[in-house]
Amino acid sequence: MQRWFIDFAERIDDGDPIYLACEECGQAALPPRTVCPECSSRALEERSLSETATVTAATTIYSSTPRYADETPYTIVVATFEEGVRLTGQLRGADEVERGDDVLLDAESDGDGHWLVTFTPST
Repeated sequence: MQRWFIDFAERIDDGDPIYLACEECGQAALPPRTVCPECSSRALEERSLSETATVTAATTIYSSTPRYADETPYTIVVATFEEGVRLTGQLRGADEVERGDDVLLDAESDGDGHWLVTFTPST
């Protein structure tokens, strides 16, 4: 697992999720980035990311890699944050969600250095 993702997941787990905002054009992006994907500026600033997002897509996985085979079936969610960034994660606390549902961002560690971005339904 790459160090940038571990750092990103640990910040989510600590309740301090971040995204990068371009100081030149305002484009929002998730790490890792050294230049803005919109204008190529290097003026990127870390900002706090909302912990709540809206489901824009979801699918149920029935056949998985060996690492997650015992968890099948499970649902993968694509969620969009008010800051404009999207993140993909595994759904927890429910079997399914609908487009437009609000979800809460979290991250889980298996204790062996592997992290998983997760979402739970917002109640």
